[in-house]
Amino acid sequence: MRICGSYCLCMLIMIIALISGCATSAVHVSRSFEPSDAKEREFPGFTAVIAKKGDTLSSLAGQYLKDPSMEWLIADFNGISSVNPGMEIIIPMKPYEMGGLTYRGYQTVPVLSYHNFSLDKTDKMTVSKRSFEEQMQLLKDRGYRVISLDQLFDFFDFKKQIPSKSVVITIDDGWKSAYEIAFPVLKKYGYPVTLFVYTDLINSTRKTMTWEQVKELSDNGIDIQCHTITHRDLAGAQEKESFKDYFDAVEKEIVQSSNIIKKNTGRDCRYLAYPYGGSSNMVVAILKRRTGFRGAFTVRRGSSPFFINNYMVNRSMIYGEYDLKKFEKVLTVFDDGAIK
Repeated sequence: MRICGSYCLCMLIMIIALISGCATSAVHVSRSFEPSDAKEREFPGFTAVIAKKGDTLSSLAGQYLKDPSMEWLIADFNGISSVNPGMEIIIPMKPYEMGGLTYRGYQTVPVLSYHNFSLDKTDKMTVSKRSFEEQMQLLKDRGYRVISLDQLFDFFDFKKQIPSKSVVITIDDGWKSAYEIAFPVLKKYGYPVTLFVYTDLINSTRKTMTWEQVKELSDNGIDIQCHTITHRDLAGAQEKESFKDYFDAVEKEIVQSSNIIKKNTGRDCRYLAYPYGGSSNMVVAILKRRTGFRGAFTVRRGSSPFFINNYMVNRSMIYGEYDLKKFEKVLTVFDDGAIK
């Protein structure tokens, strides 16, 4: 597997090849090219270009990668946030850092877990609208990129590269405050989000969503996933519950809640958030062998690397008491330690 150092050398070689037609220096050539005279040179897996007037990261991604939203791939490789005329840029034509592995360490992805929201009051599980907006603005200002669960698990499964500062946002349960307060803020920023619903809560009370609202969210791009039927702890049998009854209860909690969600949204569930974060080998076996789930989430704090157990993914709860400093401490996107 290639490492970042190799690509830095590759970048240098390609830039030299691009601009060394008359054995001139990089500085001299950059000055001699007018933006309208931009050139490019193709290499296996890469294209080297000198940006012209009007070029942006998005336009370059659209032109060379056929997808403007892939501008992060160019930005991450070159270590830039914008493009200026005359700038020498290397465009990777395919993923170059699968798993986020480099000679310095490896990429990790924080998964944020919210529950309830309020216009002004807060408690441990309730985040104020103002705090939530400030947190979402911080993600934008600091260059974090919010990705979907499918993108996250493509990263875990070593199928695709993701932005180096990727973050996932999830909301649990199905409280109406998420519909009324959180989702308009997320829509404003264009962030994908997953709502983990436990189906018994969707009962049309003053504080909870209706299935019509859940369907509306699903129809507008919100990912609806499973949080069981009753929100019982799946980690072990209840008092006086036999192993068979425990097994049957867990299977029912997962399978029937998924069926209810599909009935009301038309979409399959592929991910589970364990109530209270609890699981067991038996629960994982049910998810793998009987229900076709791609992965599941605990509430164990910390970010996750690509080699995490897909059925025990870390997820950090965001509490109402958090200020921006505490919030930002959760956003760990790289580990420089050795892989053990």
